[in-house]
Amino acid sequence: MLRRFVNPKHFLTCGQAFSLMSFTLKQPGFIMQRRDILLGLTSAALASPAIAQGAWPNRPLRMIVPFTPGAATDAMARLAATKLADALGVTVVVENRAGANGAVGSQAVLQSAADGYTLLGSASIHPMARQVMKNAPYDPVQDFVAVARTARGPLVLVMNPRLPQTTIPAVVEAAKREPAKWSFATSSLGAAGHLGSIEFNRLTGANIEIVGYRGSAPALTDVAAGNAQLMFDPVLATLPMVRAGQLRGLGVATAARTPLAPDLPTLVEAGLPGFEFYSWYGVWAPRGVPVEILTRLNRILVDGMREASTVQRLSGLGFEPVAEMVEEAEAFIRADVARNAELLRLANFQPE
Repeated sequence: MLRRFVNPKHFLTCGQAFSLMSFTLKQPGFIMQRRDILLGLTSAALASPAIAQGAWPNRPLRMIVPFTPGAATDAMARLAATKLADALGVTVVVENRAGANGAVGSQAVLQSAADGYTLLGSASIHPMARQVMKNAPYDPVQDFVAVARTARGPLVLVMNPRLPQTTIPAVVEAAKREPAKWSFATSSLGAAGHLGSIEFNRLTGANIEIVGYRGSAPALTDVAAGNAQLMFDPVLATLPMVRAGQLRGLGVATAARTPLAPDLPTLVEAGLPGFEFYSWYGVWAPRGVPVEILTRLNRILVDGMREASTVQRLSGLGFEPVAEMVEEAEAFIRADVARNAELLRLANFQPE
């Protein structure tokens, strides 16, 4: 069962997300201006012969993020923008265009020219648009090309810390006994946390209600406040709140325990076989971008995310870089969509 709930007054700035954002802003050639505009411009780049001759790129690029600032998707998009700005020597403008489960920002990218100047910085939710929206205005797999997947981070199951249960079996028992007192918050329909919640219900038979929010920040706020009881969300946002006592960690959705929280059991240990969910992040462009531009963008992001300092920083935040060619990223996405679509079908999920 799923109902949509949005409380626009709630907004949470996740400390680790801003830690990563701060990391991107310290990279060479980057400036942060008001209204969340990210710039990376040097006078030397303006004078370069390639730009003077009109070669791509000879003007600023835009990175549109279809969600609000302050959470993992935004931070990872800004990190990707950093790498592009450093390598290309031109301005990269990051624009947050939230709304309609990511459709507003994604549609803005699709309506732009397929020339490599407008990109989408999003997450694993993006390819699921047709599975979770009744009238999706685009086909995210056919209409967009994956420039690169950049990184992934595991989900953590967290709970309101004032509840008496401390283990997953105890939560399942309580939820089955009094289902009206339990709900899952999820950042958005089709997100990894939404899919993890569905799989949790399927494997445990708990049938806990799933409540949709406009992003991780307000959802986590409501779990911490007790308006919702449970949530799956990436390690970047959840572990700082667990360490601060704002949330209780119940389990991590990985095959093995994470060194970031070695005392946190996996959901497999808790009796959910094969339970492994990651939120992954990437960059897309309208399909039709010239292959030479697409290849160049991909190589910049693959190389940039594998830099030793970036790998170390991501690891400390619970992320690992992803290094794939365009064809590999596209193949992964097709398989991921098929897996998740089947999960939604088994749950009798109806697009809204």
